[in-house]
Amino acid sequence: ILIFISSLFSCNTSAQKKEASENFSIIKTEAEWKAQLTDLQYYVLREAGTERPFSSPLDKKYAPGTYVCAACKTPLFKSENKFDSGTGWPSFDKELKGNVSYSSGNEYYGIEEHCSTCGGHLGHVFNDGPRETTGKRHCINGAALEFIPKKDD
Repeated sequence: ILIFISSLFSCNTSAQKKEASENFSIIKTEAEWKAQLTDLQYYVLREAGTERPFSSPLDKKYAPGTYVCAACKTPLFKSENKFDSGTGWPSFDKELKGNVSYSSGNEYYGIEEHCSTCGGHLGHVFNDGPRETTGKRHCINGAALEFIPKKDD
């Protein structure tokens, strides 16, 4: 029952595979992406897949730093905007403006999020985030991200 309920409120979707377009500044062939990414990263970023909840080590990471696209290293989220949503996926209440793109979705699955540079699928955004900040919950696959720790001054 818990797995079923989790799947109802997860980041999961049956989104269609996104085709590369001239809107993204980094365009690679399927073979180039497969050579660069792990199998899980390819599944999430290029096939709009969803990793299992609670499987990413980034879910509970709260150190200062920046979360970047695992495919192209574009900065996407800051650690100060990360919060524990309890969903099992890294969650943020705010993206880095201009670096995340959105495509159609619905209330059930939320609006799909992509890296604005390479078009990689990141996850979905919902309107059930922290009310004291933006009210948004960017539910992001950890496999779509890399964490860059903040350098000590």
